[in-house]
Amino acid sequence: MRSDGVPVPGPSCPAAPPGGGPPAGLPDPPPRVSAVVPAYNEAGRVAATVRALLNHRVADEVWVVDDGSTDGTAEVAAAAGARVLRLPRRSGKGRALLAGARCARAGVLLFADADLGESAAGLARLVAPVLGGEADMCIAAPPPRPGRNGLGVAVGVARWGVQRLTGRRFSAPLSGQRALSRRVLGALADTFRPAPAGWGIEVALTVAALRAGLRVAELPLDIAHRVTRLDWHGFRHRGTQLAHIAVTLARCWALPAPAGRQGTAIRW
Repeated sequence: MRSDGVPVPGPSCPAAPPGGGPPAGLPDPPPRVSAVVPAYNEAGRVAATVRALLNHRVADEVWVVDDGSTDGTAEVAAAAGARVLRLPRRSGKGRALLAGARCARAGVLLFADADLGESAAGLARLVAPVLGGEADMCIAAPPPRPGRNGLGVAVGVARWGVQRLTGRRFSAPLSGQRALSRRVLGALADTFRPAPAGWGIEVALTVAALRAGLRVAELPLDIAHRVTRLDWHGFRHRGTQLAHIAVTLARCWALPAPAGRQGTAIRW
């Protein structure tokens, strides 16, 4: 990835599948929106997510980045119509997103979690402000749901940290559903070297965009996630996520003060 966020073709990006391009002799039109879906052992949900994104024309192409899955996620995603990038080992959400962004061809990217299922169709509302030039990044803020098992510690730490660093408060600072222009990736590359490899990527994207003077919007959106369980695996996941966020916030505090005025946070 160049510092301006323009993707650099590489040997790890697979070619389009047979039948996936235009008729012979016609140029391949560039997509307006490319979805990037990081996935680790999501064979049970990823197909519904891919189909929702494609069938409802949320994105022109969908890249599923298989982050070292062992359950056939890559094969299921490809059968649903996605282009699949397979990482040789589990590398973390941040690395998976940026690897997919390098392969994606569109100027507007949609980052989406693999477990959204049919609710991913609603992400079209997230893309529209970026395509229309109203925002550089638009973040989905799902409504509170009764019976959610999340304890909210990681979200609270991220919200507090981003607000202290930028003066802007976000209700869903860790939302993985984000539409963004390439300018945001350029800001990320300029701010963090290297970019966070794991769960700190959402905080880094928001802080980098605002430090670069870009417009970051938050849009209430009804999307459905799989609930993290209250068991040992769930607590381990939350602990790892919190540690990644804390490291990313510490890196943010070590950054020099931004040269100009910080960006705008928009709430719709």
